[in-house]
Amino acid sequence: MNLDRRLLRETRQATPSLLAVALCGWLAGALLVGQAWALSQVVAQAFLEGAMLRDVAIWLVAFAVCAVARSALVWGGQVAAQHLASTIKHNLRARFAAQLVALGPTYAQGERSGELVTTALEGIEALDAYFGQYLPQLFNAALVPLTFLLLIAPLDPISGILMAVTAPLIPFFMVLIGSQAEQLTRRQWRALRIMGAHFLDVLQGLTTLKVLGRSTEQTETIARISDAYRQRTMAVLRVTFLSALMLEMLATLGTAIVAVEVGLRLLYGSLSFQQAFFVLLLAPEFYMPLRTLGARFHAGVAGATAAQRIYQVLETPLAMPQIEAPSTASLPALTTHTRTLPSVTDLPIRFVDVHFAYQDGMRPALRGVSLELLPGQKAALVGPSGSGKSTVVQLLLRFIEPQQGSIYVGNVPLDSLDPTWWRMQVAWVPQLPYLLNASVADNIRLGRPDATMEEVIAAARLAHADTFIRELPAGYDTLIGERGARLSGGQAQRIAIARAFLKDAPLLILDEATSSLDAHHEELLQASIAQLMYGRTVLVIAHRLTTTQDADVIWVLSEGRIAEHGRHHELLARQGLYYRLATTYGPL
Repeated sequence: MNLDRRLLRETRQATPSLLAVALCGWLAGALLVGQAWALSQVVAQAFLEGAMLRDVAIWLVAFAVCAVARSALVWGGQVAAQHLASTIKHNLRARFAAQLVALGPTYAQGERSGELVTTALEGIEALDAYFGQYLPQLFNAALVPLTFLLLIAPLDPISGILMAVTAPLIPFFMVLIGSQAEQLTRRQWRALRIMGAHFLDVLQGLTTLKVLGRSTEQTETIARISDAYRQRTMAVLRVTFLSALMLEMLATLGTAIVAVEVGLRLLYGSLSFQQAFFVLLLAPEFYMPLRTLGARFHAGVAGATAAQRIYQVLETPLAMPQIEAPSTASLPALTTHTRTLPSVTDLPIRFVDVHFAYQDGMRPALRGVSLELLPGQKAALVGPSGSGKSTVVQLLLRFIEPQQGSIYVGNVPLDSLDPTWWRMQVAWVPQLPYLLNASVADNIRLGRPDATMEEVIAAARLAHADTFIRELPAGYDTLIGERGARLSGGQAQRIAIARAFLKDAPLLILDEATSSLDAHHEELLQASIAQLMYGRTVLVIAHRLTTTQDADVIWVLSEGRIAEHGRHHELLARQGLYYRLATTYGPL
């Protein structure tokens, strides 16, 4: 019956709404019995016994009161059901987003963004019908017919027995049809996720596709995927309509059987008119909750199917434990011109025999790396593509954890520190910085949302970004588009460098921070970056080896291992891997 235990557990966060749904449905059913009883009394007394209006007035009032109260209860039940669905969707979507953030970029990079977006939006939205329609109707289908049986059976045992025998046929056939409907709905959701993911891929790569002349082909691919989704949707609808037809026939057949046996007994005088009329009034209503449940059965299937992917993400184990931030008493403090924060400025950072591999160990990235970043030292990490440089950065940023070996901050294991607190200690300038579709000022403030406008401008000036920012249409309030689409690569890089200046963190990671700048701006920024490095531990990921000459120590990676380390002139004299890299990329 599509009762996923995980979905049922979600109702705990809105228990009053759930109880209100069940209570309103049950009371509305009980009042329906009262309406039928009052109407049967009015008809029997007025048409068979010749009663006057005043004689049946009390029954008419009772009928009207039951009708009004029942309408109010139906409305209240719908409101409670929608509140239940809205509360669960809101909390589930917040948990889904929080889980994606906790899993980090490593997990997201292994998934298709469009598919995750479809799950977060369409998948969770599918639960609206599950909690707002299917689950409330499930309570009605369980409680209301049972209430009818308890009231009808003592009055008319034969009709009660017939109802009790025919009613289970409806859920029985729902279960039989449900297995096929679930398979088809699962395929439908899979097709929807594929379509969303591919459409987003095409949008993000539209420039490349146009240049390569492949945009028309991708349009045809989207049309083909869309048609596959249409076919699966139609298959689901066919099963839905077929099941609705069968359940409607069963309910109609059950009502007809009860009506025939009541009519025969009334004809032979073994049942009074008032009793017969009362049973006939309730017979269709007895099957109505089950018929409505059958009509909403597809909503239950769709919700349960969507929940599988939602909980697949929610139940993905985190790579690191979520713990409290450490006591700042064990760590020195860094006092800046703007604030005082817990700091790691005076503590070395050590990698001790660190191993890491991707794809469940099939693709090793680091093979026993041991290195040390001393306080206030400028260290450079170089090596060929695929040597493990990016993995070292991912480990330092706590996006992944070592599979073997340890990383220490002083004598404290890095994995014992709260990841959020630790990242406050790190300023990272990647080679390709990510910018939000927000204002320039908001993008610079990402590292310090509480920064004043004066501090934002000061950071931009240090990054030599203030001049071009003021030339934008709205200055610092200019929206820069998704991924900084309205900026050049060099401008985007300077925004990222300004962000690092503003954050003012004790550990600085520069992933070729000036790679998108021309020679003039690179020269201007070198002095600013030197100022930013002062008093901090710095790790430079070097692709152009011109940035390594003044490093205090250079660590050379090769196939996930430290091949050699030393200062620039020492490594050149050894004529090892660093020398070969240097001569390959030109004289230093």
